[in-house]
Amino acid sequence: MAKLDRAFNPEVLAVVGDSGFFQWLRAHDQFRGKLYSVQVNPKTIEQIEKMGITNYTSLLDIPEPVDLAIVTVGRKYALAVLEDCIRKDVAAAHFFTAGFGETDTESGTELERALTRRAIEAGFHLVGPNCMGLFNPAIGLKQSMGQYAGTTGPVGFISQSGTHAINFSLEAHLQGVDVNKSVSFGNGTVLDCGEYLEYFGQDDGIKVIGMYLEGVREGRRFLEVLREVSRRKPVVVWKGGRTKGGGRAIASHTGSLAVSQSIWDAAMRQGGAVTVPGMNELIDTIKALLYLKPVYGNRVVLAGGSGGQSVAITDAFTEVGLEVPALTEDSYREFEEFFSVIGGSYRNPIDTGNPNRAQMKRIMEIISRDANVDNVVLLMYTGTGGGPPGMEDQRDEEIKSIVELSRKSTKPVLVTITVPFLPKVVGEARTLVKKLQGGGVPAFTSLERGALALKNALDYYRLRSSESP
Repeated sequence: MAKLDRAFNPEVLAVVGDSGFFQWLRAHDQFRGKLYSVQVNPKTIEQIEKMGITNYTSLLDIPEPVDLAIVTVGRKYALAVLEDCIRKDVAAAHFFTAGFGETDTESGTELERALTRRAIEAGFHLVGPNCMGLFNPAIGLKQSMGQYAGTTGPVGFISQSGTHAINFSLEAHLQGVDVNKSVSFGNGTVLDCGEYLEYFGQDDGIKVIGMYLEGVREGRRFLEVLREVSRRKPVVVWKGGRTKGGGRAIASHTGSLAVSQSIWDAAMRQGGAVTVPGMNELIDTIKALLYLKPVYGNRVVLAGGSGGQSVAITDAFTEVGLEVPALTEDSYREFEEFFSVIGGSYRNPIDTGNPNRAQMKRIMEIISRDANVDNVVLLMYTGTGGGPPGMEDQRDEEIKSIVELSRKSTKPVLVTITVPFLPKVVGEARTLVKKLQGGGVPAFTSLERGALALKNALDYYRLRSSESP
């Protein structure tokens, strides 16, 4: 793992063959280590040097050890660059270069075989080919110019797709969850998903691992690693190519072979992974596993809705297999002391209506103690972009109460937020999510997303419990 660790935490980065818009050199304008270019075209070299980047005409001429090379040359030069990487003893090379086995052509397939054979023969760490490589925002190592830098988070992400790797990092960031390290590994001819999973499993900074996979080259080894890693930290897997048409698409994307979905699901269960069908559920499940206390029961109390929203949230949580039970008589007696039933109800779900919203702190305390309840779900609203004076202060007080409840309670607490699709309100919702998660309470931007995230977390903890001696 030592060379892989150098690649994810490079002190010296070399970009080989970048030209045109210089997407890779520009992407690393915030890189905290030393950045070099390798280019032979005189006109291109002139442009690179105007950017303030030192260029060499050969990787071998760089006067210090190189931890990571990003290779962007045309595929006919790929083998020659690989030889230079091996001679230079570069820790690893990310081959952005494409046109190999994924093309399903004789020339592309043979070139991929030759590249793979030479790398394995030399014991060289080749990332890809046909991929967007490594992301470590703490040091400004990026997969694209649009990604953030200068911060870090608790999530590791492993993806065969470069687009999904980049989009995951950006959307999760907007949802208040930052990446620690991520890899897009494309065709994965030398280093497959198992190697990255093993590495992330050993990284103490990574608390939850997400994966987007289209296929696995060494299935037995991958499952062994998955079983070992998932015992120590949650692994959430999104499988691409679940349909016949999707299977055809992955063959031309990364050259992976389609796998029967039933076989895949059974293998993931044996490996201890949580499976999800798409990006939103992947992010939501990771949030639930990061922020919720362990989830062991399926009984849910729902509070903070009104009218139709109370019906909708009950349906959403019930339809994924969770229960919304009646509360205890002790709780009902407490509610009778203050709760206004005009326009509201303290039966589960608790329809606060407007008259009882000011009593949310007291309501939360009652429901968190209820013996019929395993999990507490609170519903919050975004406005229409405005509101009366003091509304923001009132909301901050409510957030403070929710965070305090979550810290005191032994039960998992989460929030769902209703978000009308208005630009200003969407921004307000994102701010609300970040404030809640800053206090350790996961927040979800729809009833259905919150329900699925809680159910997936319950499945994970039940699986872990069943494996305990």
